[in-house]
Amino acid sequence: MASGITRRAALAGAASLAAFGARAATAPTLFISHPARLAHDPGPGWPDSPERLRALFSALDDPRFAALARLDAPQASREALLRVHAPEHLARLEEAAPKSGRAQLGADVVMSAGSYEAALRAAGGAVAAVDAVMGNGARNAFVASRPPGHHARADAPMGFCFFNNAAIAARHAMAKGAERVAIVDFDVHHGNGVQEIFWNEKNVLYCSTHQAPHYPGTGAVSETGAHDNIVNAPLLKGDGGEVFRAALKDRILPRLDAFAPDLVIFCAGFDAHLHDPLGGLRFVEEDFRDVTLRVMEIAARRCDGRIVSLLEGGYVASDLAASAAAHIGALMEA
Repeated sequence: MASGITRRAALAGAASLAAFGARAATAPTLFISHPARLAHDPGPGWPDSPERLRALFSALDDPRFAALARLDAPQASREALLRVHAPEHLARLEEAAPKSGRAQLGADVVMSAGSYEAALRAAGGAVAAVDAVMGNGARNAFVASRPPGHHARADAPMGFCFFNNAAIAARHAMAKGAERVAIVDFDVHHGNGVQEIFWNEKNVLYCSTHQAPHYPGTGAVSETGAHDNIVNAPLLKGDGGEVFRAALKDRILPRLDAFAPDLVIFCAGFDAHLHDPLGGLRFVEEDFRDVTLRVMEIAARRCDGRIVSLLEGGYVASDLAASAAAHIGALMEA
């Protein structure tokens, strides 16, 4: 199914979800996407191109991913969006959405005619993933989010991002009864939007590895949040898997384990890959698999393996597909 998730597969996934009932050790990994995400088309030469998802969909046609449950992403409700974003932000995006052509919202945010629906479904997919993992029996979930989300601020889009999908997922989980939510971000860029949104919230832990100095200029070790709930582990240009693993072992994983979350959310950016033009780190596919497995070990102890993973960056389509496939393959081993 080279074009991605077929309607029949999506309906079969929905039927499977309805039949899951109580969470079980055999519950599957859920893959959430929607064809509308391909309609977000910022234009020629823009890093966040539709080819990123086409390559991922093609990689997931491999028989080893046949056990994935698959579901079409719904559009996020206004209620879910307003848990994170100001009403004015929603209004500005809706008003700016072009009927045809493209609209430039800033130096690094472009909307096409299909962008607003794609963004609504990226956020809605995050909400659906939380519902599935927290209540409907999916073991864990990966959402092919496009556009990405971790730079979006409560009142403004930023860095290719319209809605902050990770923050929306976390707030939705807490509205549904989760007491503590942890967000682990391994994108090459620091998730300034996530950090800013949760700076004052002691029940949300945000942990990030990222290149520094680099866009967006935040993410210093000294940025720890109002309740010591922010853990930044910046990496230097040229750092690879060995340094990444050390940062995880020394800074990220002990804090995650001690926090004992009810849910773990990945901001799964694959632009730390050594070939990615928007970064300078030197990760390979095995590094993304390794961080997934390490976090899964803690999640298995602390929250019955409940993980929601949201796609962020990764701008060489073939490397994104291979890296995300390694990540999803690890999730399927739960």
